[in-house]
Amino acid sequence: MLGNGLVKGLAETARNFFGSYVEKDRLTTIQFPEERAPRIEASRNFPFLVYDGVDPQAGLRCVSCLICEKECPPKCIFIEKSTDKKPDAVGKPQFYPTHFNIDVSVCMSCQICVEVCPFDAIKMDSDFEASATSRFSDLLWTKKRLAKSNEYYHQIHPTEAAAVDAELAAARAKAAAPKPAATSAPSAPSAPSAPSAPSAPSAPSAPPAPSVTGGAPEK
Repeated sequence: MLGNGLVKGLAETARNFFGSYVEKDRLTTIQFPEERAPRIEASRNFPFLVYDGVDPQAGLRCVSCLICEKECPPKCIFIEKSTDKKPDAVGKPQFYPTHFNIDVSVCMSCQICVEVCPFDAIKMDSDFEASATSRFSDLLWTKKRLAKSNEYYHQIHPTEAAAVDAELAAARAKAAAPKPAATSAPSAPSAPSAPSAPSAPSAPSAPPAPSVTGGAPEK
């Protein structure tokens, strides 16, 4: 029948409209900002830096390897490497970024920086309320703003954060385990010495010559 699809579409719209007054599952509108929809774990917006403990400077996982800066397609990451070192998550001295800036006005949320990071130091945030009045100062995020705790990481990505913590715990246990002493290889048995050749018999010594005394011989 002509217009059959249009009638079905209008009927579905009317059913959802009137059903939203009696069925809670059809009520999709929330009163934002008083009400907020639950965060989806797979969602991503802009990157942030993860730190362990309570001090963002001492517990920052980033070791300033510059891989994310090199692999970033829009080139919105700017890192300045330190000249000294600090212990990382497993206690190994590592470099750290003295400056870590991300220009979120250029960031395309591609998550490539997360994929290439070998230390699980940078992750994608799900916070979307990033509006600002100044493009140049408010949208250039520094290390202080980018640093967020591991507890926050567990809140937005619990499954992924638990897997990362398990890997870091295994690495710490491996680093703290005492190394077994190196055992020396058993020495090879020495070859038997060849028998010495018999010595040749010594020649008989000549009899001693008579001694000659002074004076004339007797007659």
